[in-house]
This record gives sequence, C-alpha cells and structure tokens, in this order.
Amino acid sequence: MTASAADRSSAASRWAAGADWLPPAVLFVVVLLGWEVSLLVLGVQSFLLPRPTTIASSLIDEWPTLAKGIVFTATEAIGGLVVGVTIGTLTGIAAARWATARESLVPVAVAASTIPIIAFAPITINWFGPESVLPRITIVAVMTFFPVLVNTIRGLTEVSPSSLELMRSYASTDTQTLRALRIPNALPYWFTALRIATTLSVIGAVVGEFFGGPLYSLGIYITLETGHSRYPTAWAAIVLACMLGIVLYLLVVVVERLALPWLTAREMAAER
Repeated sequence: MTASAADRSSAASRWAAGADWLPPAVLFVVVLLGWEVSLLVLGVQSFLLPRPTTIASSLIDEWPTLAKGIVFTATEAIGGLVVGVTIGTLTGIAAARWATARESLVPVAVAASTIPIIAFAPITINWFGPESVLPRITIVAVMTFFPVLVNTIRGLTEVSPSSLELMRSYASTDTQTLRALRIPNALPYWFTALRIATTLSVIGAVVGEFFGGPLYSLGIYITLETGHSRYPTAWAAIVLACMLGIVLYLLVVVVERLALPWLTAREMAAER
C-alpha cells in the first residue's frame, strides 16, 4: 500500500469514527433547543422544569460548592465500583471453576442484588456514620457486584466445545485453559458488565447520599435545594451527576477498545 493510499485509509477511518458520534451530538443539540424554546413559548415555571440556560447559569453560580460535591460523589462511586467489580470478578471466577462455589455463592449474590437501596442506605449509615464515604461505597459495591458476577460466569463458561477440545488435545491444564481460552472469551462479557456497573455506581452513590453525607455532596445538595424551592440549582447538581456517569461510561468504552482491538475490528467488519 502506498503512502497516499494509507493516508486515505486513515482519513476514512477517522471520518467513520466521527460519523458515529454525529447523530447523537445532533440529537443532543436538538433536544436542548427544543427544551429551551418550548418552555419559553409555553411559559412553564422553573419550579416545574427550568430551561437549560437557567440550569447552566445556576451551575456557573454554584460551581465552588458543586465542584466539591462532584469530587466527593465521584470518590464514592469509583471506590464502590472498584470494590464491587473486584469482588464480583473473583467470585465469578470461583463460581465458574467449582460447582460447589457456584451453588453456594450465586444464591447469595441473587439475594444481595434484590436489596432495595432505600432500605439498605440507613443501615449502612448506622454502621459507618453519615459523614463517612463507606456507606455509599458499600451501597455501590453491592449494586455493581451482581452484574459483574453474572457476566463473568457466563463469559467463562460459554466457551465453544471445539475450542475446549482443542485445548485438551494439547494436554493443557485447567489453569492454561483459563488463561488462554476462558478469560479472553469472558472479556467482552466482563466489559459489558462494567459498562452497566458504571451507571449503577453513580445512581447508588447519589441515592445513598439522600440519607446522609456532607451538605455539599450531590444527593444532599439536591435534597436541600428542592426543599428550599431552588430547582435550577438542584437540576444543576442532577446534570453533574449525569455527566459523571457518562464520563465513567466513556472511559470504560475507551479502555475496552484499547484492551480488545480485535473485537472492535470484528464489529466494524460486521457493519460493512
């Protein structure tokens, strides 16, 4: 391939990557414009739903407090995410490897996943205290544990029988099969669970803060601002929480593409 052909191919790849983001970006702008114009024309009061420009103005005015809140909430979300993903992954490996572990651990995981946040949050606050980050880290860890566990087990067990037979023909040990076959097969499932877990982590952290935490934490801040009828500033905190979830999700997508380039290439080839 000549240099000019390589440049054209690279430019085409960049254009295709940019084109993937163009429709969502256009839709996002259209939704914001429709939101702003419709509320202005209909005369909707800000206590019902503030306009995007009003929310942006409140975000700028309250930025010093909101900046502390987003850092605190992000610490809880990321801390709980790391704990939940680590425990879920290790438990999934054990459950996939040993039937006894699977029969004993999976029912416990299912039971843990059904615990309502609203019921669990006051208990964790009683354990660790309202000002500590540990209550929300515990809540996030419980919420993210189950999807990671389920997808890890599925990825490690749903392996092609022919691939397993090939590994046996090479006299591979269970450890070698796990490292060379099962783990690579499980990585797409694991990253899918990680995408889900990132959004759950922000939800768990913010909802857990409704029951206790510093006054500047996003959950408490939203509760206080709505209680004082300062809805634009409450919406500004909600927007920041959404942005935190989006950023964490996009980071996982980037890491997945770097860690699994073959999967990205296969998906692009299937789209052609």
